[in-house]
Amino acid sequence: MIRIEPTAWAAMVAHAREAYPRECCGAMLGSENANGRLVTVTRPMRNAFEGAQEDTYQLDPAEQLAVEKEARAQGLSVVGIFHSHPDCDAYFSKRDLQNSCPWYSFVVLSIQKGEFHHANSFLPNFDQTAAEQEQLEY
Repeated sequence: MIRIEPTAWAAMVAHAREAYPRECCGAMLGSENANGRLVTVTRPMRNAFEGAQEDTYQLDPAEQLAVEKEARAQGLSVVGIFHSHPDCDAYFSKRDLQNSCPWYSFVVLSIQKGEFHHANSFLPNFDQTAAEQEQLEY
């Protein structure tokens, strides 16, 4: 299970709305215990994909490293990545799976006509061949 605190959730949705009709991306910072993951801070990140961004995002490795350092400095961990799907459902695409990291939760926000519609979270396996949907609370 992943639970996202209200302030962090609002920042994720705002970033997705601002990026529309392009995909947004960002990191979710927080902690993990036996009950799941708790996201307390989100960091919007630049979509570094150099082509059309309507259905693709790419994280900038240098920015990822900076966010990892920021999380550690705050006593937190990067527990997941979020991105948006403009004008389509919040599913984990084949491309999402191929570019995933099995140690993160991946939250996908469906943004329909510029407004938040729904979201889902996914946990990819270590082979990056499948991703289970995980319980998401926000």
